[in-house]
Amino acid sequence: MYRFLLSRQWVILTLVALALIPTMIELGFWQLHRHEHKVALNKVISASLAAKPVPAETLTAPGKRVRHDDLYRRVTAKGHFDTAHEEVVRRRTNADGEVGYHVLTPFALADGRVLMVNRGWVPADGAQTAFPQIPAPAQGEITVTGRLMADQTTADSGIKNVQGLPDRQVMLISSEQQARRLGKQVLGGYIEQTAPQSKGDSPELIPDPEHGDIGPHMAYAIQWWLFSAGIPVGWVILVRRERRDRAEAAAARTAPEAEPAPV
Repeated sequence: MYRFLLSRQWVILTLVALALIPTMIELGFWQLHRHEHKVALNKVISASLAAKPVPAETLTAPGKRVRHDDLYRRVTAKGHFDTAHEEVVRRRTNADGEVGYHVLTPFALADGRVLMVNRGWVPADGAQTAFPQIPAPAQGEITVTGRLMADQTTADSGIKNVQGLPDRQVMLISSEQQARRLGKQVLGGYIEQTAPQSKGDSPELIPDPEHGDIGPHMAYAIQWWLFSAGIPVGWVILVRRERRDRAEAAAARTAPEAEPAPV
């Protein structure tokens, strides 16, 4: 009755169904983990932005990795900008989606150490091989405030750290790379400047990150799990339909032919 399940077509269909079930379950858990990560990150961002600023040196040090719980924490630093060693980070967008650069400027502290400061966004008006025109920051000793960020990596951002770029241009912000370039001790991570505001609002300061929306990841997880549960149900429906169709075809073949009506 069910010998058709041994046919090539049904064996392949069954194997595909068996492979899809764990795949969809795994995709559901992947979306669940993304949801949990987003919720946890939103809590960190909210707590960090609400906390009072602290000196950057209390949360990071040369060669130190910024802790997850310290991400986006507001910090301060006292020193002066070293624009002679300023660089730009390629392919960065502003709030309106325009492509340009982030301005990465070393900030020299009183003890000789350096804190890398992302001063904000500037447009890419000229050729990408040319260094853009960047308004100078405040001169002399100042106090800068910003959000503490971890070093950027390809794994976290999906951006490849391309070699052979034009002079004074990078793809990712890395304190280790900057320490080698400057020959100085560079505090781990970097900060996104929030104060003081640049003259003429350029570079354009990076706005606070969104942290109220958790995204549709939980809904996607439930959808994948429902799909995985629907596969065996669909398989059973198809088997029963095939069995019924085969039974009807067999009955039609064995039924006696009707005698012709007398004239």
